[in-house]
Amino acid sequence: MSIGGTSIEQALASLSDMTGGMLAISKDEHAQGIAKAQAFMREQGIAAIYLNAGANLTYFTGTKWYASERMVGAIVPASGEIEYIAPAFEETTLQGFMLVEGRVNCWEEHESPYQLFVDVLARMGVAQDAHQRPRVGICESAAFFIYDGIAPLAAGYALENARAVTAYCRSRKSQAEIALMQRVMDMTLAVHVATASMLHEGITTLEVEEFIQRAHRKVGAPRSYFCIVLFGEATAYPHGVNYVQTLKAGDTVLIDTGCQVMNYISDITRTYVFGAISERQRSVWNSEKAAQAAAFAAAQLGVPCGDVDRAARASLEADGFGPGYKLPGLPHRTGHGIGLDIHEWPYLVGNDTTPLDVGMCFSNEPMICIPGQFGIRHEDHFYMTQNGPRWFTEPARSIDDPFGLQA
Repeated sequence: MSIGGTSIEQALASLSDMTGGMLAISKDEHAQGIAKAQAFMREQGIAAIYLNAGANLTYFTGTKWYASERMVGAIVPASGEIEYIAPAFEETTLQGFMLVEGRVNCWEEHESPYQLFVDVLARMGVAQDAHQRPRVGICESAAFFIYDGIAPLAAGYALENARAVTAYCRSRKSQAEIALMQRVMDMTLAVHVATASMLHEGITTLEVEEFIQRAHRKVGAPRSYFCIVLFGEATAYPHGVNYVQTLKAGDTVLIDTGCQVMNYISDITRTYVFGAISERQRSVWNSEKAAQAAAFAAAQLGVPCGDVDRAARASLEADGFGPGYKLPGLPHRTGHGIGLDIHEWPYLVGNDTTPLDVGMCFSNEPMICIPGQFGIRHEDHFYMTQNGPRWFTEPARSIDDPFGLQA
């Protein structure tokens, strides 16, 4: 039996630490990422980019720092060494977190970090020019106050979104990144199996969330990165409801959760039924499985991301859902990129024309929402190889045996 039948203690005992042998991204690989970005910048005519504290800074430099009201980040020129910018009182701390070293340019609390940024660009050889303004990219995740502070001081630069560079690099995962993502996906799938096994009538969504936190710690994650647990009619709402539900026989169960280890994130949804399965639940579950399979089949090298979304919708429409975003049907995109951020580029949505390329990683989750009844979401992730898409985790097998545990 995969749904119910075991105690919380037995379910936790079925799990063990799964982090053995995991290897963090090396300093050399971070340096290679910087070199790749710089080569792309030279091709595109971009003189420099600013990486703000957060996922972009971590990806390129290995330096983990949380964004705040103070400007902390790195400047990457098209040629030459990277340099950092930070408050003077954080210099030593920042150096302790650095993986890829670089000069730290410091500002005191009463000084302008934005003027310092402009001054550092000039010293690095990226001078302002009113006639041929050098292109300087600002991290797309930087708060507006950073751009707002720089812009009045940078009339001789053409400021733009650095996303062209960051997304180009980050969306194409290396084998080391894919190995980390594979492990965290495996960890969360194991948590899903354990969670399904301990469900019982009368358990609340809060109790299940608490179990999932414990289960993620048992497999070696510090905690759940996020957790959505829904029963019954609430499963029709993709990101949950604001009330606690109690499980009863015949309820649809939707659990969407993930963890983060060594900076990389998992994100898996499983939907099944607790108790007797109605014909309507079975039919919709199978339509969802077919739509997920259609999206996967469409995901071939060179195909625009939007075509994958269209393939899923065509499958759903053939089964009577939609059309388009109409309900009952799929109200959101088919999938998103994933890596250091749980949602990152590119996206499996109709207006994304990005061609699928080796190393790109996506969720595949063409959810069916039926307001007033229930929702079904199968969410697994795949990555692109030279031979096409490959699953991180195999999709749910059937509504009767979602985890493939029955003989």
